[in-house]
Amino acid sequence: MSARDTVPTVVKLGGSCLDDLDGRWWDDLARHGRSHPLILVHGWSKPLKRLRPHYGEPSAILRDRYGNQSRWTTPEVIEDIKTVSAGLAEDVLGRLADRGITGERLVGSDGLVNAGEGERWWWREKELVELENLVGPITGVDPAPLKDLRPGHAHVVTPLARNAVGREVNTDADRAAAAIAAAVGATDLVLVTDVGHLLIDDRPVRRISAREAAAFRDGGAKGGMRKKLRAAGEALDGGVARVVIGSAAVTPLLAGRTGTLITAAPAPTHPAGASA
Repeated sequence: MSARDTVPTVVKLGGSCLDDLDGRWWDDLARHGRSHPLILVHGWSKPLKRLRPHYGEPSAILRDRYGNQSRWTTPEVIEDIKTVSAGLAEDVLGRLADRGITGERLVGSDGLVNAGEGERWWWREKELVELENLVGPITGVDPAPLKDLRPGHAHVVTPLARNAVGREVNTDADRAAAAIAAAVGATDLVLVTDVGHLLIDDRPVRRISAREAAAFRDGGAKGGMRKKLRAAGEALDGGVARVVIGSAAVTPLLAGRTGTLITAAPAPTHPAGASA
């Protein structure tokens, strides 16, 4: 076994796309996992809305004074996240077990992910008001709870965090995956979503540099893609060699056959800065 085979691959599973990953997708992940430790960080957006439909209403989303969006997270929301996450983790671990990959669940707030103080001022009904929102920026990751990193074994991580006063808080799953990837020395971070590629001027981008991605993030990206590009930049700054965004299986994404590859080095020159 080479040293590279013992380096974990970190995969963020988008909460909006988990239902759409078919058996072939899981077959591919298991093949990859037989030679690489797996750390799977999952989202929960769609199952959370199924549990409580009002979480899909505009009133469930806050916008801070800087224009950033956040789910309004109360202690009840934290408990609902933990409820749906337990079911998601059981499903993921069952699919992997059927394919010969052992695994375990880890909640980020159990010593893995630390968070700082969250924003307290939010727009509500066209007024900036002070609200308690249990969301915090990631300040660090302690990889010690990831005790059994080896090929054939997976950790499924629920990306909650613990803040400085010990409260459990919500945090962005893409950025949690990036921080975890950097902390464990991962070479690759794969952000699996329901979008096939990063699009710039309606054209799919196959490869882009971190600098170009950051420029687009701040100048044209919106919503979930903006968060993914921020996470990609943080992962690369933390020493991860490459980040891939896409909706395909892990092997073709890592091989560059589909999706968008983001690296610290400049991408090859192509018209409009993108390769078709």
